[in-house]
Amino acid sequence: MLKTMFTVEVAYATATKQLILALQVPEGTTVAEAIALSNMAKHFPEEDFSKPAVGIFSQVCALNKPLKAGDRVEIYRPLLCDPKQARRERAAR
Repeated sequence: MLKTMFTVEVAYATATKQLILALQVPEGTTVAEAIALSNMAKHFPEEDFSKPAVGIFSQVCALNKPLKAGDRVEIYRPLLCDPKQARRERAAR
C-alpha cells in the first residue's frame, strides 16, 4: 500500500544565513528523518546536526516525533550565553 505524501519544511539559521527547505515526505516520517532528508548538513558543513535541539513551530519536541502535513521543523543552535544572565548584565549597564 502506498503511503500518503505531504509537504513539511526544515529550517535552520546562523547569524548570517537562513535556509528553509520544503520537502515531500511519506506519512510516518519523523523529525530526525526529515532533517536527514533535507541534507541541511550539506548547506552548513561547519555545524553538527547529529543530535540537534529541535522544535515544530517553536515548540520543542523529540527527534522521533512523527510529522504532519505543513509542519516546520526548526533546528536550534546552542545558546552562547544564558538569556537571563545577558538581560541582567544589560540592566546593570
